[in-house]
Amino acid sequence: MSLSNKTIVITGASRGIGRALALRFAKDGANVVIAAKSSEPHPKLGGSIHSVAEEVEQAGGKALAYQLDVRKELQVKKLMKTTAETFGGIDAIINNAGAISLTSVESTSPKRYDLMQTVNHRAVYCMAHYAIPYLRKSKHAHILNLSPPLNLDIKWLKDYSPYTLSKYGMSMLTLGLAEELRNDKIAVNSLWPETMIATAAIEFAVADQSALQHCRKPEIMADAAYEVLTTQNNELTGQLLLDESILRERGTKEFEHYAVNPEKDLYPDLFID
Repeated sequence: MSLSNKTIVITGASRGIGRALALRFAKDGANVVIAAKSSEPHPKLGGSIHSVAEEVEQAGGKALAYQLDVRKELQVKKLMKTTAETFGGIDAIINNAGAISLTSVESTSPKRYDLMQTVNHRAVYCMAHYAIPYLRKSKHAHILNLSPPLNLDIKWLKDYSPYTLSKYGMSMLTLGLAEELRNDKIAVNSLWPETMIATAAIEFAVADQSALQHCRKPEIMADAAYEVLTTQNNELTGQLLLDESILRERGTKEFEHYAVNPEKDLYPDLFID
């Protein structure tokens, strides 16, 4: 199926994976809501909700640039109302905004801890809470959370359990929401990269600029998300998916073009053994 005229809200969409998602959906003629805090380009990162909105329009979609702090529930509530009024409804929500700090309990300040919990798993709850009444009216409703499989190997908890907790909370909400909303025909899934993706988070929070040579481009996540959102009749729900796996399942055989540097070995992403 096509995403033409489908209305998709993407958080954290001013750069990186969120931007790639927006542009992929725009190729089908989707209505894309670019929701993020960045109304002006960051001096080190570039990109804003307005620059991505322009790119979406150029790619063939319709865009709504919306400045949003996912921690603010009234902003989230207003986002849903404004989106529905602008495009006539809401078909999909993608929770891509994230906060990361790979630090131990002792070295994570309460302020940083609260930031990760609210931007990560609480935002999934809040976005869903206010989107569900609109999604129920869609014949093709999806919630997609960018969160990992629940890998309980202690190594993923030992050094940075505050961050792990925030991301696993997203995945647990995926599983719970999928069952809660099954009878409403609202599909709920998570998507996570098998390898590191070349984003600002990798460069500044996980590793350094040299690590980008061992990453894939954000477009692999965009193509994988497209496969999820174009699955019809609630046939795919309650799954913690990996980008490469879903693409292979749908027929993709070549992956070299996704690599930043095909001559370098790829680094597995967090929570992937």
